[in-house]
Amino acid sequence: MKIGIMQPYFFPYIGYFQLIQAVDQFIVYDNIQYTKKGWINRNRYLQNGNDIMFSVPLKKDSDFLDIKDREISADFKKDKLLNHFREAYRRAPYFAQTFPLIEQIVQYKDNNLFCFLHNSIVKTCAYLGITTDIKISSGISIDHTLKNQDKVLALCKAVGASTYVNAIGGMELYSKETFRENGIDLKFIKSKPFEYPQFGNKFVPWLSIIDVMMFNSKENIIASITGDFDLI
Repeated sequence: MKIGIMQPYFFPYIGYFQLIQAVDQFIVYDNIQYTKKGWINRNRYLQNGNDIMFSVPLKKDSDFLDIKDREISADFKKDKLLNHFREAYRRAPYFAQTFPLIEQIVQYKDNNLFCFLHNSIVKTCAYLGITTDIKISSGISIDHTLKNQDKVLALCKAVGASTYVNAIGGMELYSKETFRENGIDLKFIKSKPFEYPQFGNKFVPWLSIIDVMMFNSKENIIASITGDFDLI
């Protein structure tokens, strides 16, 4: 069985969904420390040919809390964020099909950061026809005080994984030899370029999945998610 493990992100880039599609079971970290200035609660969209950051504001709290213990700010102006998306993409070819999904996700009524992000991942996967089994890390019986590679190995063993697939950015963090010694094949997923028209402007790559869905049919997105990557 192939598994992938990642922290949750808000409307991540297409490579995140390629990883989910490439495995039999995908584990989302909820009991891992929130990373300030990372991509957990923010991403980029296209506005007038430029990449612009959008984010979910968080309630002020300790930077050492896990993702599952962080709360969304009461000042989160959901309608304002949706209006930004609407104005940026209202002329996009697949706006009418995509915007209701975006609206449903942003309006989700749960102020817990992990629950909000988990819902967005599950809903987007369903929209794109990704049927991979998605689990939450804290629900798996391991020693959750373990860190980094040791924690990944423990999760792999707990679910009976034969192969662990990680994002290409983790090549420096994990040892194929150590995984092999534990009876697990370690692979890295490398996304291929996926370029498409963006209102006739110079292409801006690796934006949020929102951008991909606004400019591409479901069929083209699914083809990219299932084939535009290498496992190395």
